[in-house]
Amino acid sequence: MSDLYARVRADDDPEHGHAIWRAGRDELFRTHPQSALPADDPLRDTGLPYWPYDPAWRFTVPLQPAEADERELDTGDDGGLVMRRIATVELPVGGTLDVWTMHQYAGGLFVPIKDGTAGSTDGKGASYGAGRYLLDTAKGSWLGGDESSMVLDLNFAYHPSCRYDDRWRCPLAAPGNTVEVRIEAGERMS
Repeated sequence: MSDLYARVRADDDPEHGHAIWRAGRDELFRTHPQSALPADDPLRDTGLPYWPYDPAWRFTVPLQPAEADERELDTGDDGGLVMRRIATVELPVGGTLDVWTMHQYAGGLFVPIKDGTAGSTDGKGASYGAGRYLLDTAKGSWLGGDESSMVLDLNFAYHPSCRYDDRWRCPLAAPGNTVEVRIEAGERMS
């Protein structure tokens, strides 16, 4: 995944970088021995579904101070995962998200999101009911920024592995990473 995100960052056109990312993810889900997709899952052939790329969902957002919070999550066979909130970001489309570091990943940044599409049954399109990931730097997903801001391109929102197979345990979006706005960008259910 780190190599895939490096190719995305090297492309000056975010939409083209997104196409590289989608093709790379589909290839990994189809062929990697640790794919979250069961061997007979039809998504191995069709690829994962996404909303069309929309540049209006790409933002550079300032990091804002946040009250310290620490949580330990059970991740099954991997043991516990300690997350520490280090900042918040305000989404220009509405809502605030917590920015976490993950102790086990040497301080890697993690930003999950659960939005108005999560588990939706309104016929307008849905994402995984437990949320998606915007940023998980342990997988190299950093798209840009510095000490005071970060790029969040919601077109790169993706479902955690536990969406596909119960053998995976995933940290999910907590209340501080839940927004009401429908983010019709990134990976979707169908």
